[in-house]
Amino acid sequence: MKKRNISSACLKAAFVAITGLTAALAGQAAHAAFPERPVRLIVPFAPGGGTDMISRLLAEGMARELKQPVIVENKPGAGTTIGSDEVARARPDGYTLLMATFAHVVNPYLHPKLPYDTDKAFAAISMIGHSPSVLVVRPDSPIKSVKDLIETAKQKPGTLTYASQGVGTSAHLAGELLESLAKINMSHVPYRGAGPALNDLLGGHVDTMFGTAAAVGPSLEAGTLRALGVTTAERSPALPDTPTIAESGVPDYVLDSWYGLYAPAGTPPEVIATLNAAAHKAAATETFRKKVQGEGLVISTGTPKALEDYIKGEQARWKKVISSSNITLD
Repeated sequence: MKKRNISSACLKAAFVAITGLTAALAGQAAHAAFPERPVRLIVPFAPGGGTDMISRLLAEGMARELKQPVIVENKPGAGTTIGSDEVARARPDGYTLLMATFAHVVNPYLHPKLPYDTDKAFAAISMIGHSPSVLVVRPDSPIKSVKDLIETAKQKPGTLTYASQGVGTSAHLAGELLESLAKINMSHVPYRGAGPALNDLLGGHVDTMFGTAAAVGPSLEAGTLRALGVTTAERSPALPDTPTIAESGVPDYVLDSWYGLYAPAGTPPEVIATLNAAAHKAAATETFRKKVQGEGLVISTGTPKALEDYIKGEQARWKKVISSSNITLD
């Protein structure tokens, strides 16, 4: 019987092949196992507003699908850039997510020195939905309509105050756009979230506010706020009797609030796919639909590319609006 000699080169090649196969299998197993620990969902606003409410409802549904807790963390401040920057700097492994809103689109044109590049720092997961912002006042306000508000602002320039959930947010830009198109002058009062802004409006410390339908819906239903107009091109199904601001005498006025889920750039495609599927299923539950649709949110989940395409369109539109209207920050 002949003895077969195995060269050291052959042994080395076999070892390398086995090691590579083991690493590949381990990588596949790691991806297949995602998530193995809790996922953080960063909300760049204070607790109590519409974004916070929608994020918490979505997190509950996603947690059931992912079989891991999805923990909402509020990181308000600097027009959402504090929370967004935390996600931009996070490890791209799918365990740190961002609930982005309108500010995600306009911040690059309002803040020339952002700590991140919006186009390169994030990976789209899914759009969650759209909703109007609603111009609201207290029930005892002498302002009964958008026309009343405009006339008041013209009679007393700079004295009418409007709250927002932060500089550069949809509520802020809604006011800036109204000032520009209606040729009026109001005073912007920014807060660190919709909750604190809403509390001060209810408390009589500010005159009005552009709140998301999700944020102001409960107050409208309770009668503690009164709606003057919605910011979308068409009337909201949730507020069919409330006119649009455009039909109230401000032609071309349109602002669409939205909610989109993002991860840090570089997150593996298979992880993005897992998160996308979980978000879709969470948003499709009867519990989620009942709680958000009554407050104006139109659910519109889709592919990561669909979210990317929508954002590109909004960026082009708002870059033009901000530039032509000469909108500047305080």
